Amino acid sequence: MPSPAHRRFHEIATDLSPALTSYLRRFTGDPTLAEDLLQETLVRMEKGLWRFEGRSSLKTWAFTIAAHVAADHFRAPENSMDIVDIDTTSELADLDPSIHERLVVSEMNACVRQVIDSLPCDFRTALVLHDLEGMSAKEVASICGCSLATAKIRIHRARARLKKRLERKCDFQHDDGVLRCDLKTSPSLPRIAPDI
Repeated sequence: MPSPAHRRFHEIATDLSPALTSYLRRFTGDPTLAEDLLQETLVRMEKGLWRFEGRSSLKTWAFTIAAHVAADHFRAPENSMDIVDIDTTSELADLDPSIHERLVVSEMNACVRQVIDSLPCDFRTALVLHDLEGMSAKEVASICGCSLATAKIRIHRARARLKKRLERKCDFQHDDGVLRCDLKTSPSLPRIAPDI
């Protein structure tokens, strides 16, 4: 028979796993890696649940662990990201328009993903939590272990860098009400050191 602590962990894991999975997928851009990081997050949560003192919400505590797990993963030299140049425009000329549309959207998503991946880890974490997961700046600050002002600065600077890099990297145009972009140059972007 499961212990009360095990039942509590199981309830928490069941409740928070979908949100944690969503965050980790957006942070990594890789569903398989996100699942691996979720498992590590759940292991750490189970080990640390007895120390949880309720100074934050369980959700904030769990996202803090997930953010650390993801950051630890990408800090490891063997896990540095490989950015692949995809230039298939010459192969798209004869494709079915719906397939072409999906490829264009997929290419745009990959482009944005590369830019997000090139952000410093602190900026990427703040941007994903705030702009993609819909968390408040206060929640981001709590998860990242920084002040509210620092969280706001990271979100602002991450957005600014994202915008600047996309403008430098892509030509945007509206075509029949659909936003499209074409790569200007090689998508390989050097990582930028954090400002704070």
